[in-house]
Order: sequence, then C-alpha cells, then structure tokens
Amino acid sequence: MYMAAMGKKRKKLLHSALWAKKNTMNKDGSTTQGIGQPSIVHALIIIFLEFFAWGLLTSPVLNILHETFGDHTFLMNGLIQGVKGILSFLSAPLIGALSDVWGRKSFLLLSVFFTCAPIPLMRISPWWYFAMLSMSGVFAVTFSIIFAYVADITEEQDRSAAYGLVSATFAASLVISPAVGSYVGRTYGDNLVIALSSAIALLDVLFILVAVPESLPEKIRPASWGASISWEQADPFASLRKVGQDQLVLLICITVFLSYLPEAGQYTCIFLYLKEVMGFDEEGVAKYIALVGVLSVFAQTQLLSGLMKMLGNKNTIMVGLGFQIFQLAWYGFGTQTWMMWVAGVMAALSSINYPCMSSIVSNNADADQQGVVQGIITGIRGLCNGLGPALFGFIFFVFDVDLNKFDSPTAAANKTLADPLAQSIIQGPPFVFGAILVILALLVAFFIPEHSSKYDHSSRSSAKRTLMVMEGGEEPLLQVDSDNP
Repeated sequence: MYMAAMGKKRKKLLHSALWAKKNTMNKDGSTTQGIGQPSIVHALIIIFLEFFAWGLLTSPVLNILHETFGDHTFLMNGLIQGVKGILSFLSAPLIGALSDVWGRKSFLLLSVFFTCAPIPLMRISPWWYFAMLSMSGVFAVTFSIIFAYVADITEEQDRSAAYGLVSATFAASLVISPAVGSYVGRTYGDNLVIALSSAIALLDVLFILVAVPESLPEKIRPASWGASISWEQADPFASLRKVGQDQLVLLICITVFLSYLPEAGQYTCIFLYLKEVMGFDEEGVAKYIALVGVLSVFAQTQLLSGLMKMLGNKNTIMVGLGFQIFQLAWYGFGTQTWMMWVAGVMAALSSINYPCMSSIVSNNADADQQGVVQGIITGIRGLCNGLGPALFGFIFFVFDVDLNKFDSPTAAANKTLADPLAQSIIQGPPFVFGAILVILALLVAFFIPEHSSKYDHSSRSSAKRTLMVMEGGEEPLLQVDSDNP
C-alpha cells in the first residue's frame, strides 16, 4: 500500500512538473509570443532536438577526427573540447545575467544556433568545422538558460522533478540517436547523417523562433535594457569571487567541479575505451549507449523524485555521488565485459547529481537571479569540459595507455598478456583517479546545508541578515541558514 501510494505521488509530481506553467502576461496585458503559455514541454523539445542532432554524429565525428588528425586524434580532441569548455566557462555567467535582464528566448535562440552551426561544416571543411566547434563554446550554455527558463515557470516544490525531466530528456535523446546515425552512415554514408543532423538542428532553431514563448515576466526585468548590466556581471572570475562569499553556492560549485571533472573526461573517451580496450564492437557500443540512456531517463524521473521526497536534496546528492564512485572504480579496475555493463548501470543512476544540485541552488535563489546562479554552475561545468579531457589524456599518456588507434574489434578482443595494459593491475588509470576526486566531492557534499533560511522565517531577523551581509554591503545570492550545518 505504501509503495503504491508513493508511486501515485511520484506520478502526480511528474505530471505537475511537466505541465507546470505560470501566467507571463506583459505589462500591457498582451501575452508572450509563441504557442501557448511557457511550459516544461517547450524546454524538453529544445533539449531533445539539439542533443539528438549531435547524437547522430557520434560515429562521423570519430571518423573525421581520425581522418584529420591521425595519430594525434585524442590529443587534438582534448584541445578542441578544452578550448570550447574554457570559452563556455568564461561566457556562461554573462549570458546568464543577460538572460535575467533581456529574457530567455533570445538567448535560447543564440545558444542553439551557434552550438549547432558547426554541423554543416563537417563535410565542407573539417578544419573549419573544428575551428567553429571550438569557438561555439561562447554560446554552449543551453542547459544554463533552459534551467533558468524552467525556474521561471515552476513552483519550488516542482522544480527538482522538472530539472530531472530536462536531464532525462537529454539522456533520452541519446538512447537511439548514435545507433541511428551509425546505421544511416553504414548504409547511405556519413554525408546523409550530417545532412539529417543539420536539418534537425535547423528545426530546433525554428521551433524556438516560432513556438517558444518568453518565460521571464517583464515585471521583474529592469526598465532599461542596459541598466543592470555591469562589468562585474560580465567577469566570470567576479562570479567565482561571489561564489566564495556564499556558503551554499561555494559548496555546490566545489562538489560540481570535483564530480564533473572526471565525468567530462570520461565522456570524451569512454566509447573508444570500450571499443579498443574492452573489445566492444560498434553494435555493442550502440546498445551500451541505449541502455545507459534508458536507465538515465528512469533515474532522473522516477528515482530522483522518490529520493528527493524520502531523503531530501543533500542526501540525494550524496547517493548520486556514491553511484558515481562505484561506476568509475569499475571502469578503472574492471577486466570483463559484464563489469562494463554494471558500470554503465551505475553511470545512469549517478546522473541524478546535476539536476539535484541545480535544484537546490535554484530553490534558494531569487527570481531575478536564476540565470546568474545557473550560469555559475554551467560555467563550472564548462571549465571541467575544458580540463577533463586534457586530464584523462595526460593520465593515459603517463601510464602509457595508447588509445590513438582504431584497431578492429577482433584485435581489441584478442589482446594478450604481452600487452602492457593487460599486465596492469589498473585497467583504466584515469577512471580510478576520477573515483578519488568524487570521494572528495562526497566529503564536501556532507557539509552542504539541507535547508535555507528562505524557508525558515525565524532566520529572517535583522541580526541574521547582518551576519550574512557580504563585503561591500551586498547580500549573498543564496540566503543560507547558518544554524543548519
């Protein structure tokens, strides 16, 4: 009876989050441009189309990387992703702050357009493609703006489930897209895959332009567009200094950095690692991606909402970090194929981390600060996207693990004990190092406050406000109750 009641509550919560919307009428009484009122459905469609388009290109990107850079494939891939990640880190706080002032729709349009702009160049000119891919990091902040969009239109009690739906949609977009791209590429060639991906990206841009309504009410925007934009908001390091003056944001950002750094490095090499080191063929890799995607959808909807209700934000983050430690350790020490499948299950379960962290920050930020705080979190992830691939590549190099070869699956499966990697106790050294970083993240997460003074009316006294005033007379972005360790 209890489990049935919990199941009904979770379904009700997900339905409420999915169709959550607020009245966003303009000052003159007119409605926002787009189809209907802003809702989570608009955000989910944007995310699905963008990442489905990129998921189709999984195999073509690997092929073009190898054809263009040869033996330096992973070195150049790390450099390209590093430049893109650093640019994302530098631009995310500014774009988040601008979206708080000018609205979400225009920046959603810019983000999706410039993030997907390199796709058609893949066959026209690989060098131009990789140059544009690096530079697209300036606008590679779709998640930041989407999460701010969701925060605008959801109530606080629905926000964690809504963020889970967004992350689950990202995972769902990768369930079949790599397999579809691989099949179309083998049957009709990579040119058709690139054309199909370009068409889907264009559809996403048109959807935002025509169908997506603005989510940010004009009443909380400044009267003048340029009034609230300053160099401090544009400076990402100023945002980081602001983070250091707020306990909750600081702890969340450290946790995000320590946990997402290995995840970013893992994402850039895991498919090739499975193929070259563990003997997976292309079909096996596609099935692996599909399994992880399906389980991620489950984790970020059913599991996340259940854990949040039973354990709260802080403990749910710690559970997710525990799953991540387990999966990285199994990737690092695993020597059998079935161990990789178990690690994949743990990777899917650990996907609850980011929506939960975004939720706890969002729930404690004011309505006109949603873009800023989400921009900070996305900026940290962007920094990790720059450092993670380089870190993993360096560790592979130090341990003399060469992934810069595209051998046949048969050759990978028939590795002998003469292979230095086969003789090593640690099969994947970067993954083990990543597990150590996530253990540190778990220790940091232990000190994250469970409750904010936003919900504790007794803590709103002037004395506590005085204690929480930052240097320069400004209050922290998030009002954290110092009595709750």
